Amino acid sequence: MRMAIKFLVHAALLLALPLSVVAAASTTAPTTSPTTAAALPTSPAAGPQGSLVIIGGGLRADNDAVWQRIVRLAGGPGARIAVFASAAADPAPVAAAIVDSLNRYGADAFQIPLAVKLADSDFRKAADDPLLADAVRGAGGVFFSGGDQARITQALVRADGSRSAVLEAVWDVYRKGGVVAGNSAGAAVMSSTMFYAPKTVFATLRGGVTDGQEIAPGLGFIGDDVFVDQHFLVRGRFARMIPAMLKKGYKFGLGIDENTAMVVDAQRRVEIVGSKGALLVDLSRASTDPARPGFNVANAVISYLDQGDLYDLTTHAFTPSAAKAGGRIAPHKDLAADPVFSPDILGRNALVQLMENLMNNRRSEAIGIATSGPGSTLPELGFQFTLSKTRDSVGYASAAPHSYSILNLRLDIRPLDIGQSLRAQ
Repeated sequence: MRMAIKFLVHAALLLALPLSVVAAASTTAPTTSPTTAAALPTSPAAGPQGSLVIIGGGLRADNDAVWQRIVRLAGGPGARIAVFASAAADPAPVAAAIVDSLNRYGADAFQIPLAVKLADSDFRKAADDPLLADAVRGAGGVFFSGGDQARITQALVRADGSRSAVLEAVWDVYRKGGVVAGNSAGAAVMSSTMFYAPKTVFATLRGGVTDGQEIAPGLGFIGDDVFVDQHFLVRGRFARMIPAMLKKGYKFGLGIDENTAMVVDAQRRVEIVGSKGALLVDLSRASTDPARPGFNVANAVISYLDQGDLYDLTTHAFTPSAAKAGGRIAPHKDLAADPVFSPDILGRNALVQLMENLMNNRRSEAIGIATSGPGSTLPELGFQFTLSKTRDSVGYASAAPHSYSILNLRLDIRPLDIGQSLRAQ
């Protein structure tokens, strides 16, 4: 039965391949072993010519902007897109749903049967199957589903850390101008370090991260200098990104929100596409005080990039969307002067709301508090997040629909003994 299934899969893949590729596969033996091929480095002089579409999870089937962009970057109508549901607990129906969505937007998408959880399948053999690798290499794009990102790296990276033949084929698509898209877990693998088995956001603030436990190597498509995370603002994950970035020495991080994508082109320009936005975290001038008990950071800088905004990862230049081009927020006497405060900075979209409130206020500082929450067995230790305007802080607003882009707010985080503060009152 298993042999029959394997035969049918291979037959389907042969039909999916261009005739020239099938002919070459049937008449020519590979000149290098899979291990040798996977180890070949990419020329640093010529970086990947393709694009990344990094989606923050919760991608709706009717999000025209994101689905259409993926299909367009893969080559337009009829574009072949290889779909990996490697992260999914039940890969086959997840892959089928993604294929259906891509095809409704004009693609010619197909499943790659390579997943740790795929029944009657040896994922190690599949990852180095030359037919599967050729099927991927013949596509104009690749799509990684959501689920558990650890399953993606387990399926595609060999036990010795080298790239499997199929993963090398994904890189070939990207190098040669194709698109690599990933949703949720598929977004998490885009950086060279990813969250692997993370604790809660608050527990990460309390206990930090450890290599091989909370964090592990990702696939690194975006490069070694930018950390990527997803489901970002609705789940308060900015507060777990900063400890991970400090641990691994990252200066810049990008966190994308749900039903929204960051499109990164070959020149490393980032465009926000979809319904919400992304947070840019800049730790290039940040510092920590090791003599101070508990996690702390000073002089981090955060920016909220909204739909249609552009950000250049090389020059660090920002371009507001056309809707906000003339909408720079200027100080005026009618701005509110009330204290700007959030009692739950890790709550759903609380950080962005606090940033907006600060930009629309004459005050120069806002405070947010994070605690372990009701019913927690942890001691009454919290964290204070202080946002401050600086001379580099800028805000842009659009009229309809009303939305904001906010650049360069300073962020400081320090431990806060909640119990002691309450007893002092």
